Amino acid sequence: MQWNIDPSHTSVDFAVRHMAISTVRGRFKKFSGTIETAEDGALKSLEATIDAGSIDTGESQRDGHLRSPDFLDAEKYPQITFRSTAIQTLGEGRHRVTGDLTI
Repeated sequence: MQWNIDPSHTSVDFAVRHMAISTVRGRFKKFSGTIETAEDGALKSLEATIDAGSIDTGESQRDGHLRSPDFLDAEKYPQITFRSTAIQTLGEGRHRVTGDLTI
């Protein structure tokens, strides 16, 4: 079965170490994707498309710099994509999803 990712119950978050003394946290506000499951509900695949311009770290000047050609170049490359290549069930509703991330 194929399911659409529900953005009201999902988030695309990140955390990046900065100069070994702090961690910058943020998220992407706009994204979509699909999840495919087997008949028994087991996770089979995951695909997601993220709007690079929707990055939000809570600091508008930093977000503008991250959207610039120095980092994401969101105007030239507006989408970030992820496609799973392997899924390992870890138990208790947890999975390790490996895949191709295109930025």
